[in-house]
Amino acid sequence: MSSANVDFETVALYDLETMSGADRDALPFGVVGFAADTIVQVYNATEAHLSGLDPATVVGVPFFDAVAQCMNNFMVAQWFEDEPELDDIFPYVLTLRMRPTKVRLRLLASAQTPRRYVLIER
Repeated sequence: MSSANVDFETVALYDLETMSGADRDALPFGVVGFAADTIVQVYNATEAHLSGLDPATVVGVPFFDAVAQCMNNFMVAQWFEDEPELDDIFPYVLTLRMRPTKVRLRLLASAQTPRRYVLIER
């Protein structure tokens, strides 16, 4: 699947799982994919650029404990624990390593896929 016809609100979890790394990197929003243990497996180029974090320092570490502590709360991390099926968009403010930045988050999870995703639209 090409990233040309994918947008923040409609991209499917299956599409994120099956698109190439280059296609995920070309998306105009941040994509973070992690396993059930929250270890980051996917960190696209857009998120790396906007966050200022090198994917080499993010992939392989716990997302909520080491990368995005400002999301380690009931609004984000706990939802992934409580809801096996998740597709929700809501406004959020990122605060870690930056001045407060208003974003929209989209949380995606399914018992049918090995990864969970946080999409970040700035």
